[in-house]
Amino acid sequence: MMYQGKWIRATHELGDVCPVFQKKWSADQKVVKAELLLTALGIYEAKLNGERVSAYVLAPGWTTYEKRLQYQVYDVTELLQKDNELEVTVAPGWFRSPMPGWEDAPQRIARTEQTSGLFGEIRLIYENGEQVILPTDETWVSAESAFRFSEIYDGETYDATFVSKDWYAVETFDWSTEILIPQEGEEIREKDRVAVKEIITTPKGEVVLDFGQEVTGYVEFTVNAKAGDEIKLLCGEMLDAEGNFYNANYRAAKSEMNYICCDGEQTWHPVHTFFGFRYIKLESFPEAPKPEQFTAIVVYSDMKRTGRIRTSDAKLNQLFSNIIWGQIGNFLDVPTDCPQRDERLGWTGDAQVFVKAASYNYDVEKFFMKWLNDLSADQFENGAVPDVVPDYLNNGNTSAAWRDAAVICPWQIYLTYGNKEILENQFESMKRWIGYITETTKDAYLWTGARHYGDWCALDAKVGGVHGASREDFVASAYYAYSTSLLVKVGKIIGEDVTYYEELYPKIVAKFRETFTSYETQTEHILALHFNLTADSAQTAANFVQKLKADGNKLQTGFVGTPYILHVLSQHGYTDVAYDLLLREAYPSWLFSVNQGATTIWEHWDGVMEDGSFWAVEMNSFNHYAYGAVGDWLYEEAAGIKPVETAPGFAKIVIEPKPDKRIEWLEATLDTRNGQVRSYWKFEGGKVKYEIDTPVAATIVIGGASHEVLAGNYIFWG
Repeated sequence: MMYQGKWIRATHELGDVCPVFQKKWSADQKVVKAELLLTALGIYEAKLNGERVSAYVLAPGWTTYEKRLQYQVYDVTELLQKDNELEVTVAPGWFRSPMPGWEDAPQRIARTEQTSGLFGEIRLIYENGEQVILPTDETWVSAESAFRFSEIYDGETYDATFVSKDWYAVETFDWSTEILIPQEGEEIREKDRVAVKEIITTPKGEVVLDFGQEVTGYVEFTVNAKAGDEIKLLCGEMLDAEGNFYNANYRAAKSEMNYICCDGEQTWHPVHTFFGFRYIKLESFPEAPKPEQFTAIVVYSDMKRTGRIRTSDAKLNQLFSNIIWGQIGNFLDVPTDCPQRDERLGWTGDAQVFVKAASYNYDVEKFFMKWLNDLSADQFENGAVPDVVPDYLNNGNTSAAWRDAAVICPWQIYLTYGNKEILENQFESMKRWIGYITETTKDAYLWTGARHYGDWCALDAKVGGVHGASREDFVASAYYAYSTSLLVKVGKIIGEDVTYYEELYPKIVAKFRETFTSYETQTEHILALHFNLTADSAQTAANFVQKLKADGNKLQTGFVGTPYILHVLSQHGYTDVAYDLLLREAYPSWLFSVNQGATTIWEHWDGVMEDGSFWAVEMNSFNHYAYGAVGDWLYEEAAGIKPVETAPGFAKIVIEPKPDKRIEWLEATLDTRNGQVRSYWKFEGGKVKYEIDTPVAATIVIGGASHEVLAGNYIFWG
C-alpha cells in the first residue's frame, strides 16, 4: 500500500513528558466522508475537535514492532467541523518500555532509548468527489502534553493544571512503512466497571480501597479539589497476614497513578498504561474518600464470551469465575503471563497450556491469529521459537512445551473454530520448529542435550526450586513426538506433503519407549498417557493412580502436567479420582486458593501458604492463568462437550457427561461456530437427569450407551 504520510517526531527535549502532535485545517466545502489512519511507535490517544476518535484504548496494540505494526482506520465524519483540530498524544507504551524489568539486556536499554513517533493520514472526500489527504509531515506541530510521565510498569502522571502553549515544528524520520499492517487482533477496550467493595484502614493506618476482585485496567476517580492538590494511588494484589497493604511481589514495577488537580470537581483515569490490582492504597488524596468516588475500569481485548459453567457448588463456581477473570486479565492484546509485576510478557508456555480453555470461554480466533503471526515473525532463522512473543527476552532459550505453542496453539484454534486459514498461515512455522528439534538434538529421534523449563513450578521440585522433578529430556522428547503428530495431521488437512514427518513420528515414539521404560513422576505418567506414548495405557493409568495415592492423593504437577492431569484420569476410567483432585480443598489444590479468597488463578499452588505468609517475593503472581486450564476439563469431561476432530468447529459434537454425586447439578453452555450446545445434569431421586441441547448432529453417550441424534433438545435418565 502506498502512503503519503511520513513518520514524525518532536524536535524539542521532552524528558519523561509525552508529546502531543497537532494538525489544524479548515474545510471550505462539505465533506461527505472522513477517515483517519493512525499508528504510532508507542501508544497513542487521538482527539478530533476535543472528542476521542474511538473507544480503542492502548492503540495500536503490541506486535513485534520491527516487523509488524498495526494501524487503525477510523471513520471521523461525524466529528468534523468547519475548522478542525486533531491532537494525538503519544506515550512510550510497550515500544519504549524497559521490558522485562528484571532483565538487564542490551536490547532493553536500546528499547528505552528509542524515540516515539507518529504516522497517519487524514482522508477527506468532498461533496464534489474531490479526495484530499492530509498526511503526517512537516506541517504538523508538537508540544508537551499534560501527561508528564507514562510507562507500562511504573504508571502515569498527569498534571491537570498544565496547558500546552509552546508549539514546535516536528521533524520527519526514517522508519519503515512496509511493516504496517491493518488491525489484525481484537481492539483493546474498556469492558467492565467494578465498584469499591470496602474502604479499609489497615493496622498500619493505610487507607486502602478493596474492589473485591482482582482486575486488569486502571482506576477512575472523581474529586473536588484545589489546583495543585496531589493524588497518588498505589496498586496491590493482596493484603499481608496482618491485613496491611502489600505489593512487594510487583518487584521493580512501581504501578502508580499520579494526578495533579485543577480547581473544582474533576474526573480522571490513566490512558496510556494498565495495572493488575485488587487493592489500591491512597498514598495521598485531598479529601476523606468515599467508595462512590472510585471505579476500577477493566481493560482487555474485545472478545465475545462464548462459554459458561454453573454448578450447585459455590466454591467450584468461584473457581470458574477465577478462571474467567484470569483470562481477561491476561488477554490484553497479547496472552501475558501476569498483568501486574515487571514482566507482563507473552509467554508461549502459558498460552499453550491454556489455549483450549481460552477458546471455550471466549472467541479468541482473531486474538490468537494475530499473536501467532507475531510468533512466526519472531521465529529465528534456525527454526527456534522465542520464549515470549513479541520477543523481548532475546535469550535464545529453546524450552519444550513453551516453544511447542507454534504447533499446539494453531491446532487448537482450528479444532475450536474450524477455520483452516490458521493452519495454512502457520504450517511453515510448524515445520521449521520440528526441523529445529530434529537438527539440534543430541540423540536422534529424541530431544536431548538442551536446557528446558521442565515441569515449571511443580510441587515435586527441590525445596525452593521451580523446576519439577520430571526429567527434562523426557518432557522434551514427549513434546517432540506430540508436535510432530500434530504437524502430520495439519499437513493432511491443508493438502501438504508430510511424508517425511509421517515416517519420523513412529521413530520418535519407538525411541521414546526404548529410552524411557519407566515413569518417575506424576507428570511423566500424564505425558506418556496424554500423548499416546505408552505401550500399555491401561497399566500406565493404573500405575499413575497408585502414584497419586503414594503422593497422598494430591497433585504434584506444575505448568506441564497440570493441564492434562484430570483428562488422563477421566479418559482411562478414573473420573472419580479426577473429581477427588478437583474438589480437594486442602493444599495443594484448586480450591485451596478459593478458600484463601482468591478471585483469579495463582502462579503457585501456595502463593499464600496456610499460615498466611507468602510463597516468595520474587515470583509470586496472584493473576497467572495457566492452572486455569482445568476449565477445559469441566467443559469436555464434567459436561462432556467435545469437538470431533474430523468435523472441527463443532460441526459435529460428542456429548458424554460424567456426573459426580458430590455435585448436585452442573450446566455448561458453549457458543460454537455452528450454534450453542448445552449440557446439563442433575441428581434427582437416585437417578441422574440429563438435558442436552445440540445445534448439530451429535453422538450422545449416557451410561456407556451411545445415541446418534440430529440437532435438537433431548432428555435422558441414567
